[in-house]
Amino acid sequence: MTEDSGLPHHDVLASDEERDRATERVREALAAGRIDMSELDDRLTRVVRARTRGELEVATGDLPSPGHRDALVVGRRPTSRMALGLFGGFARKGEWIVPPAFTAWSTFGGGLLDLSEARFTSQDTRVLAVSLWGGTKIVLPEDVDVEVKGIGIFGLFGRRGARRARPGAPRIVIRGLALWGAVVTETRTMKAPPDQKTLPGRGPDS
Repeated sequence: MTEDSGLPHHDVLASDEERDRATERVREALAAGRIDMSELDDRLTRVVRARTRGELEVATGDLPSPGHRDALVVGRRPTSRMALGLFGGFARKGEWIVPPAFTAWSTFGGGLLDLSEARFTSQDTRVLAVSLWGGTKIVLPEDVDVEVKGIGIFGLFGRRGARRARPGAPRIVIRGLALWGAVVTETRTMKAPPDQKTLPGRGPDS
């Protein structure tokens, strides 16, 4: 029984926030390879049409909660192998698949390389970041090892994102050059799973 209405949890009307969290669970399941594209459409449709918490649970009950990143290395085709910002900009972000070697190049431009929600095709990933009279920002997840070995010449190659994670975590090695430009790195703290009370029937360790 819920504390707010006295109704069984599966009969309580779902909120927009709960639907958003359910949608996130489905999208993370796709990124981890738990479901395929054909199942994605069906699940998202059921989430959007769900009126109660019970209907949301039917659509997502067999999927991990958001923030559960147990499948960082996946056997899938990389999304892209290079990003170029030439007199312009680039952005790689969201749930994309990173190859073993990736190049981020900005010349008189800038770019964002966001790996915080990405999955990797190798335990070791090498990123070549070159910024010539430009700027590149690299955002890193907190659950991977990061080494930064770039050089700044009349520029900045930031090492703020370098860190050690848990034993056995995937490793990212960032090399490159910032010439009259900047390559900055930062770590993004992973979001905690939502309060399990919003999706009843799931214990804190489920």
